[in-house]
Amino acid sequence: MSLQLHRPDGKGGLEPNPVTEVDYRRQLRSPRWGAALPGQRLPSLSNPEMNPTSVTRSVMFWVGLAVLTFAILVIGYSVGIWSFTA
Repeated sequence: MSLQLHRPDGKGGLEPNPVTEVDYRRQLRSPRWGAALPGQRLPSLSNPEMNPTSVTRSVMFWVGLAVLTFAILVIGYSVGIWSFTA
């Protein structure tokens, strides 16, 4: 079963409108997309705005955040900001 577009036929009914498939790859003639490069290969594009975080630094961030959260909870319960009884 295919999806078809329908348009009014002027008599109160609908008639199918044939769908024309358009190949958008023909419009991509920029060398950035590899259309003008030999062998149609894509160039390697780097992202200068992204500097990936090292695994060690990211793990230390999450461990530090967990320790800080635990310390805030312990200090809050020991000072009496929160209480154990409801």
